[in-house]
Amino acid sequence: MTPGAKDPLNSVLRSKREVSRLQILVEIAEHQPAVRQQEIAVKLGVTPQAISEYIRELTDEGMVSASGRGNYEVTKTGIEWVLANAESLEAYARHIRRDIIQQVSVWPAIAAENLRAGDEVGVFMKGGFLYASKKPQQATGTVVADAKKDEDVGVARLNGIIEHHEGSIRICKVPRIQHGGSRKVDPEKLKKVIHGAGFVAAVGLEAYIALRAAGKKPDLFFGAREGTIEAAFHGIDCVIVIVDEEFTDFLKRLEGVGLSYAIVDLFAP
Repeated sequence: MTPGAKDPLNSVLRSKREVSRLQILVEIAEHQPAVRQQEIAVKLGVTPQAISEYIRELTDEGMVSASGRGNYEVTKTGIEWVLANAESLEAYARHIRRDIIQQVSVWPAIAAENLRAGDEVGVFMKGGFLYASKKPQQATGTVVADAKKDEDVGVARLNGIIEHHEGSIRICKVPRIQHGGSRKVDPEKLKKVIHGAGFVAAVGLEAYIALRAAGKKPDLFFGAREGTIEAAFHGIDCVIVIVDEEFTDFLKRLEGVGLSYAIVDLFAP
């Protein structure tokens, strides 16, 4: 690697001219030997005269070789220069992702126990919420401020993989009132379906009444479709009771986001 290449701020990124030279070398390498200076000029937003001058300089420096009008190739020296600066740019991008972004990104979680600023914590998902505790987990981070148990806490430098599984969705169809509405639903069947579900939603008044008849007030009525999808993505097992005219569109929505589902027959005999 050439001197200074480890720090792009001391080389290519400090100079618009050097950035342009790098871009031109890349364009020549991509299209050699027949290089259209007009196309490069349009792509870089400069004049053809400027491109011609840059190529002349690169040729004089031995980074480009010319073999007739409009025929150029990047030399070994030019390739080494491009690679050196590409490596420094990659290192800079890694520095941004790993050191800068992780420092300023703070994730909200629920404190599973009393925590103090600077504590190294394990981060895990439970009941659709992110938690932080001193117990080791696959994902780890650093607490940014003191928090008592069950308070919200900020976690920075999040690393690792948070164990997570999507929740199941069971779909129960209810006919519109014109076709019998909630009276066509067997409440005992519905009770069995919703037993143990972490989230129960209703779409349509008929579905809402069917759930009430089964002794359950839905967790969500307005915005129930998107709420069910969100809950399933957060690992919660869901049941959605939905009127028949909304049924097909909801299935398409689930297939569009890649969530699996099961259809349950609730109709009374």
